[in-house]
Amino acid sequence: MTVLLIFGLAILLAAIVPGPDFAMVVRNTVMSGRGSGMWTAVGIGLGIAVWVVATSIGLAALLAASALAFTVVKLAGAVYLVYLGVRSIITAVKERRRPAAEIELDREMSRWAAFRSGLLCNLLNPKAAVLFTALMPQFLGTGEDGLVIAELAAVGMAVCAGFYLALANLIGLMRTILERPKVRAWLNGATGAVMVALGFRVAAN
Repeated sequence: MTVLLIFGLAILLAAIVPGPDFAMVVRNTVMSGRGSGMWTAVGIGLGIAVWVVATSIGLAALLAASALAFTVVKLAGAVYLVYLGVRSIITAVKERRRPAAEIELDREMSRWAAFRSGLLCNLLNPKAAVLFTALMPQFLGTGEDGLVIAELAAVGMAVCAGFYLALANLIGLMRTILERPKVRAWLNGATGAVMVALGFRVAAN
């Protein structure tokens, strides 16, 4: 139990540090509402569980050790972040040009789209491979214990998803303010700019 608590704390600390996952939850919540942000959080949580399992069976270490594989994932993640960031900026520009009466909360993002964006954002982050490759050996024994791996995956998913669910709901509480055309356009533009910057940072590192 102590091991699971320490592991959960480590995952929480990693989630608190703003990064692509944080920006993705903010972006989807601002653009499409609290529900989209929450499904994004679930997708990110599942991504954490996948990384735990992948690390436990050696796939993450292989990715971290292979320069080609690492570069491919890194560039794919960078392109994905820049693409979504540019879309947010374009949306912000369009909203600033539309009459206030025509602007409503965008409901076009489906649950699957929100979930998928969170999952892909997490899985296409090459730094996650490095993080879990360094972190997981501290919590696994010399033998492969399927139950322990499952427990760590469940804790990692619950903690990470829980944090981002709370973030989505916190942003959702400010819905009245966020629905103001100028505020929403500014947030879309700012979030988009951050995601583009994160994309270039991922590609450069």
